[in-house]
Amino acid sequence: MSIKPKKKKNRYLSIFISIVLLSGAGFFLYQSVLEIISTYNLTKELRTAESILEEIENENQYLNEQKTKLEDPEYVKSYARGTYMLSKEGEQIFYLPAND
Repeated sequence: MSIKPKKKKNRYLSIFISIVLLSGAGFFLYQSVLEIISTYNLTKELRTAESILEEIENENQYLNEQKTKLEDPEYVKSYARGTYMLSKEGEQIFYLPAND
C-alpha cells in the first residue's frame, strides 16, 4: 500500500512541474511576441525618419545651391529682372497675353 501514495505523489509533482514549465514557456513566448512587435514598429519609424532625413538633405542641398547662386551679382540681377519684371535703364517691358 505504500507504493500507491508514492505514485500519486509523483504524479502530482509531474503535473506541477509540467504546469510550471508550460507557464514559463508561455511567458517567454509572450515576451518574444512583444519584442517582435516592438522591433517591427521601430523599423517602421526608422524608415519614416530616414525618408524625412532624405527630404531635408535634398532641401538643404537645394538651398545651398541657391545661396551660392545668390552670391553672384549677375544671377541676382537676372533673377530680379525675371521675377519682379525689373528693367535696365532704357529698357521697356511688354506684357503679352497668355495663350489659352
